[in-house]
Amino acid sequence: MIERLSPWNLGATLYMPATRTDIVATIIDQKIDGLRSLIICLEDAVSDTDIPQALQNLATLLTTLSDYKKHHDCTEWPLLFIRPRHTEMAQWLVEHVDLTVIDGLVLPKFTQASLPLWWRIIKPTHLCMMPTLETEEVFDVLQMTSLADLLLAHPCHKRIIALRIGGNDLMNVISLRRNRHLTLYDGPMGYVIKMLVAVFGARQFALTAPVCEHIDDQQIMDRELALDIANGLVGKTAIHPKQIDKIEQALMVSQSDHSDALRILNSTQAVFKSHGAMCEPATHRRWALSILTRAKLYGIIPNSKNSVQRFNTP
Repeated sequence: MIERLSPWNLGATLYMPATRTDIVATIIDQKIDGLRSLIICLEDAVSDTDIPQALQNLATLLTTLSDYKKHHDCTEWPLLFIRPRHTEMAQWLVEHVDLTVIDGLVLPKFTQASLPLWWRIIKPTHLCMMPTLETEEVFDVLQMTSLADLLLAHPCHKRIIALRIGGNDLMNVISLRRNRHLTLYDGPMGYVIKMLVAVFGARQFALTAPVCEHIDDQQIMDRELALDIANGLVGKTAIHPKQIDKIEQALMVSQSDHSDALRILNSTQAVFKSHGAMCEPATHRRWALSILTRAKLYGIIPNSKNSVQRFNTP
């Protein structure tokens, strides 16, 4: 059984501004196919002048969802998160809004210095957390190593589903915008993502991939998704619902990887050859476990395009 709050359950994560009036319908009526996780945003997606309206709208929709959940089976709902503007807003939400249907908070501009403030707010609640790495400190491998070690030893560790990489904010720090003809990995962010994977992944933290804002360029999206997977990222922010299916497809597992994973986990051999590559159970076990988890959630790429092998999981 895969835990509901497993990072692999995030899939394509869609942001919706808290000012939207169709959020309740999106969740209850499951209007967006394949939506596994939804972040209701009170930060960059909402202007300063719209904050009062956004907070009122959020309080109303959460009450509606909470009342609905009392009388209906809501196991098919996506994971639900809120991204507050700052710690003061998060404190207000915890004190004044019904958050029973919310799985966690996305923590913007997260740093080592802000951890005590966030933890003081989140600790007394049921909420999990997804810190977002999107400040100047992220470019410093020593500061990221210090942050990763702190999180690993901190009581908040068990509440962290994944850390999110804020691609656009990080590009803004160095006064750049991604080239529309290149993937994010073709510029400075390629180094940053690999460094974060090396630092946080080595400590078994999951990381999610930044958004690809070029909605209509399928080739760039495909290339970037392949690199996301190759770098071990567990999901990707979607800027538009039409990107969700692409992200889901990228998270599917090839038949060769699936068969290798099974052999690695079940073999009594120390080393063996499969599909022209060496398999070593002692060093490939973690990879194999993640492959089987992905296969259960997203399916196996079929030999023919007429069918997709998926698994029913409780």
